[in-house]
Amino acid sequence: MAAQLPPLQAIRVFEAAARHASFTKAAGELGMTQAAVSYQIKLLEERVGAPLFLRKPRQVTLTEAGQRLAPSITEAFGIISEAYAAARTGAEGVLCVTTILTFASNWLARHLGAFQIAHPNLAVRLDTSTRLIDFTREDVDVAIRAGPGDWPGLAKHFLFKADFTPMLSPKLAESISGLKEPADLLRLPVLDPGDYWWKEWFTAAGLPTDSLESRPRNSLGAQAYEASAAMAGNGVAILTRALFKAELADGRLFQPFDVTAWDGNAYWLVYPEARRNVPKIRAFREWLLTAVEATLGKPEQ
Repeated sequence: MAAQLPPLQAIRVFEAAARHASFTKAAGELGMTQAAVSYQIKLLEERVGAPLFLRKPRQVTLTEAGQRLAPSITEAFGIISEAYAAARTGAEGVLCVTTILTFASNWLARHLGAFQIAHPNLAVRLDTSTRLIDFTREDVDVAIRAGPGDWPGLAKHFLFKADFTPMLSPKLAESISGLKEPADLLRLPVLDPGDYWWKEWFTAAGLPTDSLESRPRNSLGAQAYEASAAMAGNGVAILTRALFKAELADGRLFQPFDVTAWDGNAYWLVYPEARRNVPKIRAFREWLLTAVEATLGKPEQ
């Protein structure tokens, strides 16, 4: 389609000359000489295959072909001007954020109100998903994902480590008179014994990595669901501490040991590098990085 367009400079000159009905005034507006304006108009006329102006002493008027072309060109420049002005004025419209369920429910939803107060003209649409996002094909602005951070072509910002440790309800811990050492966990139901995080944590805690091999391979699919089951006293979950600070603080969850493990993954904010300066993305990025540090502490990568 671009190959069918005449030079954009010639179109810009034509629009100004048609609006002023004067090559001289167009030249003054565009900072060009009158000869340069005449040259650009001639280039455009050659592309169109017909004269666009009738040259008269001290003025020019549009031909029939020029009259057909001018309104659409003027409208097109108006649309571009409005879009540019909107981009410069600030964040507005709709921001689509895709993230995993646990981050959405346990952190983002709890703090998003502050962002919306700061940006009342920007609506936020949340999509909870773990699948890979194709930013070129999907109506998504930014993603928050857990992973190693090796996504080519994307700008990425480290949020916090996805480290993990066992948690359970205080009542379940009391059912065996408390947990005195990591091996005591093996006396309790484990909600997702097939999760490879357990092997990582057992290694850090000095337990055999095959300690849960005989357990049924139940899986709840998300940390948020495992945490709910753990708070109900149904078993021990292995969770990322940063996402359950409130539950730990109010006693709904209990972390029996200081031992944590980390497999190198972390939570990241990502978006296409080329869209770094889009106002709504910039506004969300600046707010998110500040809010995460304020609530979870300065990130240590």
